[in-house]
Amino acid sequence: MADPLYITMHPADNVAIVANDGGLPAGTRFTSGLTLKDKVPQGHKVALVDLGAGDAVRRYNVVIGRAARAIPAGSWVHERLLDMPDARSLDGLPMATVKPPATEPLAGYSFEGFRNADGSVGSRNILAITTTVQCVAGVVEFAVKRIKDELLPKYPNVDDVVGLEHSYGCGVAIDAPDAIIPIRTLRNITLNPNFGNEVMVVSLGCEKLQPERLLPPGSLAIVDQRKAGDEAELDVVCLQDDAHVGFMSMIDSIMATAEQHLKRLNARRRETVPASALVVGVQCGGSDAFSGVTANPAVGFCTDLLVRAGATVMFSETTEVRDGIDQLTSRAATPAVAQAMIQEMAWYDAYLKKGQVDRSANTTPGNKKGGLSNIVEKAMGSIVKSGSSPITGVLSPGEKLRDRGITSGLVYAATPASDFICGTLQLAAGINLHVFTTGRGTPYGLAEVPVIKVATRSDLARRWHDLMDVNAGRIADGQATIEDVGWELFHLMLDVASGRKKTWAEHWKLHNALVLFNPAPVT
Repeated sequence: MADPLYITMHPADNVAIVANDGGLPAGTRFTSGLTLKDKVPQGHKVALVDLGAGDAVRRYNVVIGRAARAIPAGSWVHERLLDMPDARSLDGLPMATVKPPATEPLAGYSFEGFRNADGSVGSRNILAITTTVQCVAGVVEFAVKRIKDELLPKYPNVDDVVGLEHSYGCGVAIDAPDAIIPIRTLRNITLNPNFGNEVMVVSLGCEKLQPERLLPPGSLAIVDQRKAGDEAELDVVCLQDDAHVGFMSMIDSIMATAEQHLKRLNARRRETVPASALVVGVQCGGSDAFSGVTANPAVGFCTDLLVRAGATVMFSETTEVRDGIDQLTSRAATPAVAQAMIQEMAWYDAYLKKGQVDRSANTTPGNKKGGLSNIVEKAMGSIVKSGSSPITGVLSPGEKLRDRGITSGLVYAATPASDFICGTLQLAAGINLHVFTTGRGTPYGLAEVPVIKVATRSDLARRWHDLMDVNAGRIADGQATIEDVGWELFHLMLDVASGRKKTWAEHWKLHNALVLFNPAPVT
């Protein structure tokens, strides 16, 4: 049997998490002399010292709560024993006060990608069919299946065909101020680098979100590969057109249009591009207490490597960084970047208040079962995905990096913490690769970009061996360091972006639906 182990994150912490698989029974004695008074599940906290009622409970050297009653040393410290602190005020925050030491550029790394006419680079060569309204989703799904079965085998250089289906487009207050968020999200997903600047739209005809509103002429600032130098035309199949007589007429029209795009995509070839062409979104879901110990720190180390290589990395999940806002504003490259982060936090605070909830609604039953007592503790483990580089840019929900003139560095992309909405918004921002850490386990994936899944615990990596791509649990087991796993992830990213390796989500063709963030009213 393995020796009993606990993990502390900072010398000032007065709680630690139990590392052993299956947890430890009451009476277990650690080499430090601490004896457990309770059975403590794996990942859950144990009091290292006697805590009085009202005493601060510290993990990551941050107050994650106050003891609701006296807690003797060796006791299981869970969410029912903690009173959560109030959110940090957005006033008086440190603004661009941390100046990290200059790091040496990381040169000489590259991958095989697809160059696009707009200057972006894809990690995959995919035909995406944009939809303007949920009404056409079933028709597009039917058409995509036939395209994959009948047409795609003729075009071996095209990786996939995906329908960009969603629940928006009609029955909404489309002129409300916040309606711009779902509209620009869908517009910018359509222009994701993995789609090769090929724009194809399927419309019903009577929806509020008309194709010209979704993709006005100015949004298609790409070179039409049929007429060099001309602006690309909007290619629309409208199901209500008089020319369509019967369902098969609609399907035939979609397939004929799709084939023209497939022919152009098939002419593309991978070429060597610098690692600076990577645009990586980092995210966590199904988090546990090990997320901030193993997987997220390894991702953070890799984030710093990517930034040194000139790549772009974005982290998100507003409610899961809100309690560490002072850490973020202090790392901002400029006071203007810090202020932009504060504005995003304030907007989201107001958004939650309208719904009569606050950030505490974020933490799930699974998070708590995995040892995370509240959103404060969860946030401390989430933020470390961002590494230590200066934060050089901020995106509002649905915005695209290139529209904001961002071509490299560490970026905060404001999104809800929902896995599906966050992934959708990061797609809109322009990622060509996605990294997702999990402790409880989730089969999450995206059809539009490869998703590299990182397990926080070796037990999860063992049980889900054909769903997890990287086992960061080896860090807690003492078999690898944070740096080891960070470098492993960096090299895996280059291989996946090059098409040399597929992720497990790609292998099984697992993907979640696009979920647009729509804070505007539904009519």
